[in-house]
Amino acid sequence: MLRIITAIAAVATVVACAGQPAAPKVDLPVSGGDGGAIDKLAADAVADVQAFWQETFPSTFNGEFTPVRRLVSYDSTGASQEFCGAKTAGVPNAFYCPADDSIAWDRGELLPMLSESFGEASVVAVLAHEIGHAVQLRLGDRPGTPTIVREQQADCYTGAYFRWTTDGNSRTFKLDAGQGLNPILSTLFFIRDAVGSDFDAQGAHGSAFDRVTAFQFGFSEGPARCARIDIAEISRRSTQQKFSPDERDVGLGKGNIRVDDAQAQEQLIRTLRAAFPRSQPTVTRARARCADAPLTSPVAYCPSTNVISLSMQDLVKIGTPPRRGREGGIGDFAAFAEIASRYMLSVQQSAGLTIEGPAAAQRTACLTGTWAATIVSGSGAALELSPGDLDEAVAEMLAPKSLIAADVKGASASSGFDRVEAFRDGFLRSADTCLAKYR
Repeated sequence: MLRIITAIAAVATVVACAGQPAAPKVDLPVSGGDGGAIDKLAADAVADVQAFWQETFPSTFNGEFTPVRRLVSYDSTGASQEFCGAKTAGVPNAFYCPADDSIAWDRGELLPMLSESFGEASVVAVLAHEIGHAVQLRLGDRPGTPTIVREQQADCYTGAYFRWTTDGNSRTFKLDAGQGLNPILSTLFFIRDAVGSDFDAQGAHGSAFDRVTAFQFGFSEGPARCARIDIAEISRRSTQQKFSPDERDVGLGKGNIRVDDAQAQEQLIRTLRAAFPRSQPTVTRARARCADAPLTSPVAYCPSTNVISLSMQDLVKIGTPPRRGREGGIGDFAAFAEIASRYMLSVQQSAGLTIEGPAAAQRTACLTGTWAATIVSGSGAALELSPGDLDEAVAEMLAPKSLIAADVKGASASSGFDRVEAFRDGFLRSADTCLAKYR
């Protein structure tokens, strides 16, 4: 998964805006810094995010935003310092410390790695998240608030800041609202909780799907939406779960099954027909010719014959997760969701909808999300989601080309953000939302 994510991250870098007045500076020296490029980027990021909050906080929360008091830079690979009661040696992280209202970052390992892997926007995103914790304190953060609530609120506040940035309000950074958001979503994927962990565990931040969901809430609905995130909401929508005791590793990593297994293929088709009983396309492992559509890989849909044809060799590559020291694909659900996406073209055609163009691509992702919602753990479906499956869907949709969010010709929706948002609409809402929103 990481190989795919890294490949797309290089497409977006925040750039300093030229020809505009400088951002209102919060004149905070950086304690412990080396004056290098990473510290400058981090300090500029903090100043810009705080400029956003100074502008937004009064109208949203009826009060003034007070900037944080202190900034600290440290090198996790060097001599240990103490920050917020903890030693920094060997701790590649970024922190907000409520005790002295300060923010610290690791200039030695974490921030350089993020910048090199995902672009400078990822550094800005991490620090925007930490300032989100400062916002919580200013709103009266309650003792005992579960970690997952604090972290997903901070992801949401990060999304609100980046909406302000992509709208052109930042005087420090410029970021495209389409592909420019991909490295930020990739960063959330990279720093997600371990697959199979619980969302109510101490220190939990959320699965990639749940963290991206929180970010998109903030981006689309603003910071007031973020403040409403609570444990009841997260309990309803969280996709993070532990492995069941009877879940075993068949050689592909826990939670993954062989994509070319005949029984698994049959169970997949049963779930698709149960979710959309009016559509009954034929599914074949033979690559059938089609007069009115190209043979997309690894799965193709032919409108004139209502046939879905599979390239099992290519599906197995996608469905085989990477192992240590080896290249690999993504995971079983990524492959199954690509099959499901071609099934959704049949659903759309039977409803008299166009299956070509950007709206069809997003509607396909949305309906694939609707199907995924019918096979959650405990649903009793023939094939059920296991921990990490929806994160595999996120990885597929953040790749340069996504079949989950593609039309009949294989043309993907333009950005990873739009693809994941459409899938999320279907998963959290309904097929009616897909048909009404993506026209």
